Amino acid sequence: MKIRIGYGLGTRSESNDPDRIDVLVDGLEARGFDSLWFSERINGTCPDPLVAMAYAAGRTTKLKFGMSVMVLPGRNPVILAKSMASLDRMSGGRLLPAFGLGIADSAEHQAFGVEKTDRGGWFNEALPLMKRLWTEDKVSHDGKRFTIDAVTVRPKPVQEPLEVWLGGNSPLELKRVGRHADGWLPSFCTPKQVAEQRVVIEQHAADFEREIEDEHFGALIPYRPVGSEVPDGYRKIIDLRHPGGDPDEIIPPLDQLPAVIGRFVDEGFSKFVLVPTEEPNDWNAELDEVATIAKPLEN
Repeated sequence: MKIRIGYGLGTRSESNDPDRIDVLVDGLEARGFDSLWFSERINGTCPDPLVAMAYAAGRTTKLKFGMSVMVLPGRNPVILAKSMASLDRMSGGRLLPAFGLGIADSAEHQAFGVEKTDRGGWFNEALPLMKRLWTEDKVSHDGKRFTIDAVTVRPKPVQEPLEVWLGGNSPLELKRVGRHADGWLPSFCTPKQVAEQRVVIEQHAADFEREIEDEHFGALIPYRPVGSEVPDGYRKIIDLRHPGGDPDEIIPPLDQLPAVIGRFVDEGFSKFVLVPTEEPNDWNAELDEVATIAKPLEN
């Protein structure tokens, strides 16, 4: 099982101009990190993930990049399939697409123009259509939300197939992972929790006559500076998802990352995205410290 360490920017990220993003992207490439992941929030300060991934691709040759996650409901799946295929080809096959429904926020729902009750249906129709457009020519589809006749998306992605990752850990999200995903990357979770939920995902996948590869299970792990408390906004997430849970297991201090990642590895998880709860003034110093602590875990 190959352990891979990536890095991510949260929805509160202020790394949205060249002075900061260039240092981060170049630093991750130089230190051999596996990947860089961009969050999406229309009302947030984080950069648009599609634009940011294209920007990162143009500055690097080895670093992979993904979205954690991009909202799918509300986007035209044909146009998005074209964008993703083009980005994968122009980057030499370094794209890691990851999609979700979006957060439960009325402002975000307005921005994407999809009612909360229709997000799941939209997702379940759009994602399989995109996968067909990446692999087939003259795709026809007559659904509740989209109708196309003999549409071909070119260029095709370099990756065959272009594998899609999903997050989430509610019962419906776990079923969606089993039904559609090639990989699972949940967040704000514990090793014990995801080990139990992986069993549920694999059962759903079997129900749909699918299988998710063993090395396509991972976790997004927020971390905080050594000696700092969990920020209030993150503590609310812990209290909501894990009442009474140990904050050091869900949002560990930087120096405890090896122990926490090790517990995930013991449960069969191998892909990790580390996200700082507080972005540093000096990205190079931060990445030096993170690389020293986390990179030796790779094999």
